[in-house]
Amino acid sequence: MKDSGSAALRLGIAVAVLLAGYLGLAWFLGRHIPSNSTVAGVPVGGMSPQRAEDTLRRALASRETAKVTLQAGDKTFQLDPRAAGLSIDYAGTVDGLSGFSLNPGDVWDNLSGGSDEELETTVDRDKLVSALKGAGATLDTAVVQGSVTFPGGKVKAVKPVEGSTMSVDGTADEVAARWPSTTPIAPRVDKVPPAVTAQEVDRAVAEFATPAVSSPVTVKVGAKSFAVQPASFAPALSMKADGSGKLAPSVDNAKLVAAVRKSASAAGLEEKPRDAKITFKGNKPVVVPSAAGATLDEKSVVATFVPALTSPDRTATVTTAVVQPKLTTAAAEKIKPREVVSTFTTYFPYNPPRTENITIAARTLNGTYVGPGEQFSLNKVLGQRTAAKGYNPAPVINNGRLTTDYGGGISQLSTTTFNAAFFSGVKIDEYLAHSFYISRYPEGREATISWPDVDQKWTNDTGYGILIQSFVSNGSVTVTFHGTKVWDIEAVKGPRRNIVQPRTIVDDKPGCVTQTPSTGFDVTVSRIFKKAGKTVRTSTFSTHYIPEDKVTCTHPDAN
Repeated sequence: MKDSGSAALRLGIAVAVLLAGYLGLAWFLGRHIPSNSTVAGVPVGGMSPQRAEDTLRRALASRETAKVTLQAGDKTFQLDPRAAGLSIDYAGTVDGLSGFSLNPGDVWDNLSGGSDEELETTVDRDKLVSALKGAGATLDTAVVQGSVTFPGGKVKAVKPVEGSTMSVDGTADEVAARWPSTTPIAPRVDKVPPAVTAQEVDRAVAEFATPAVSSPVTVKVGAKSFAVQPASFAPALSMKADGSGKLAPSVDNAKLVAAVRKSASAAGLEEKPRDAKITFKGNKPVVVPSAAGATLDEKSVVATFVPALTSPDRTATVTTAVVQPKLTTAAAEKIKPREVVSTFTTYFPYNPPRTENITIAARTLNGTYVGPGEQFSLNKVLGQRTAAKGYNPAPVINNGRLTTDYGGGISQLSTTTFNAAFFSGVKIDEYLAHSFYISRYPEGREATISWPDVDQKWTNDTGYGILIQSFVSNGSVTVTFHGTKVWDIEAVKGPRRNIVQPRTIVDDKPGCVTQTPSTGFDVTVSRIFKKAGKTVRTSTFSTHYIPEDKVTCTHPDAN
C-alpha cells in the first residue's frame, strides 16, 4: 500500500510539473508571434508584439513615405501618401498575431507555425479624394472628335478616338485597397465617347466634303462669269457636329464673301468707290468728284454659292450692289474751304541743298486736308526724310551744335506751318522750339522737327475743315490754311529774360560747322483769341533758348 501511494504521489507530481510546464510554455508562446510569421515580407516570428511593431516601423518607413504612382498608359501622377491621408496601422497589424491559448494545436502553431500577414492601413477619405482631384488633368485622355476640314482646298478627315476621365471615387477605392503597393496603381476611369462615329465621318466626306472642293465654282454676274478655286473658298468651309451625331456643313459667310469678291476683283467685276477729294486748282480749293463702286451682293453670294458646291454644274448666279463713297461730291462741296483762315511766310538764306529739302517737304504738305476734330502730325504727313525721297544732307542742330543730316532745313517749313496753325486758332498739342534762337524766325513762335520723336501736332477744333496750301518761292516758304475763319488771333511777345552770353569754341574736327554767336534767353508769347474785336481768352507759350556758341573750325575739311 505504501509503495502504491508513493507511486501515485510521484505520478501526481509529474503531471503537475508537466501541466505547469505546458502552462508556462503556452503563456510564453502566447506573448510572442508565431515563429515563422512575416508581415508584408518582413520577418516578425518569435517577437513580442511591441518588438514586432518597432521592427515593422523601421523596415517599412521608406515604403510608407514613398510616392504613390498612378499610371494610365504612358501617363503618370504621383501622390504624397501623407498629404493623401494614407498611413500604416502598425499596432492594428500586430494585434491578433499572438495570444494565450491552452489548445494544443494553437500552442503547436505558435511554436512552429506562422504565415505572411497583410498590413493594416488607415485612410482619411476626405484627404485622399482631395489629393486625387488634381490627377485628372494629367491622367485623363482627351477624346478625339471626328472632323472634316479643308486645308489648302483639300479634304482632311480625322477619325474619332474614345477618351477617358479618371473617376475620383473609384480611384480612391483602388488606392485604399492597394496601398502601400510598390507597383504603379491603375486609376479607374470613365469612358468618354466621341460626338460622331467613324462611319459618320466617312459619310460626311463622301456626301459633302469631297464634292464641295472637287473643282472650281463658276460665278455668273449678268453676262460675265469668273471661277473661284477651291483653295480660295475652302477656308470658309467646315463641318460641325449638329448635336444628333451628324456632321453638317458650316460656312463662314464673311470669309466666303471675301473670297468670292477677291476673285471678282481679279476678274475686273468689282470696283471700289472713290471718295471725293478736296484739293487745289491753282490757288483755289476745288472738289474732285466722287465715284460709286460696284460689289457683289453678300446675300446673293451666300444663297447661291453654297448650293453650287454640290450641284452638277457647280454654278452660282449672283447680283451686284452699288457701293457709295464715304465722302460724296455733294458732301465735299459743303465742307470745302471758303476763305483764307491764316497764312504765314518765312524767308531763308541761299543754300541749294537746304532749299531743295524745304521744297520737297512743302510739295508733300500741300493739299493736306484736316477734317473737323482731326489731329494733324507733320511727321506723319512728311514721313522719314531719306535720300530715296530726294532729301539732301543739310545743316541741323544737334546738342547745341550745327551738323548735317538728310532733310536739314525742313524746320523752316515746320516753323511756317506752326505760325499758320497759331494764327488759325487751332488747338496746339505738341511742338518744340529750336534749342538756340535763329533770327529768321519769330521769337517764341517757331518749331523744329526731327524724325521720329520731335513732331508738330495740332487738333482742328474750329468745327470746319482746313485745307493746307504750301509752296516755296524766291527764298521763302508760305503756308496758308483755307477753311472757315472762327477767330481773330493776336500775338503779343514779352521782353527777353534771363539772358546768357555765348561761349567761344575752337574745333579741329573734320565734321565741324562754324557758328555765329547769339545770346540765350527766355521769352513768353501770348496768343489772344478775339471775336468781333473782343478778347475771349488768352494762352501763353514760354520758350527757353540756350546761347548759340561761337564756333571756329580749324580742320581743313571742316564746313
